[in-house]
Amino acid sequence: MIKQFLSDTALLVIDAQQGVNHHAHWGGSNGHRNNPDAEVHIGNLLNAWRTSQLPVYFTLHNSREAASPLKLTLASGNSISGLEPMAGERVIVKDVNSGFVGTDLELRFRRDGIRRVVVAGFFTNMCVETTVRMAGNMGFDTYLAHEACAAGNRRSPVGTEFDAETVHRMSVANLHAEFCTALNSEMLVTLLKADATHISRVQGNE
Repeated sequence: MIKQFLSDTALLVIDAQQGVNHHAHWGGSNGHRNNPDAEVHIGNLLNAWRTSQLPVYFTLHNSREAASPLKLTLASGNSISGLEPMAGERVIVKDVNSGFVGTDLELRFRRDGIRRVVVAGFFTNMCVETTVRMAGNMGFDTYLAHEACAAGNRRSPVGTEFDAETVHRMSVANLHAEFCTALNSEMLVTLLKADATHISRVQGNE
């Protein structure tokens, strides 16, 4: 059941770092990503959460791989311009796909009284998907801001190429109604201000 977003609802932005736009993450030198507007949607969600004074969390990826652009010691590990954490917002550093593995993210959520989590960021089929799956399994009421995510193209073990949009859509389809509720950014912002009537409209129960 979709509920109005109150003070127990956190926005979690996954790995919004400059290195996500490095071709190494999009299937090599010929790779590409989908959804060039993902950063705009993440920014809109951040503005809405901050205006509503709801809690905001970030993960930053500090890769174990020496050649990865997602290392905090490199300039490419810095946050994307305009999507930087602000003072007082929680920042969790991770080195694997999930925001919960090897970090204190779950403990912070529990201590801060977070029951509902809206997830956005990079990449849909990697760190976003892994984190969403775990959040759902941990019992958090989890929402995926699918417009505020992006994926890269992928190649199967037998050489089949899957374009980035297909990878993104399949990942969202795998998650929705099983581990989370996938909604667009407009619906998520609406829920920040919703009354019972608005919630009913979002659910299509008129």
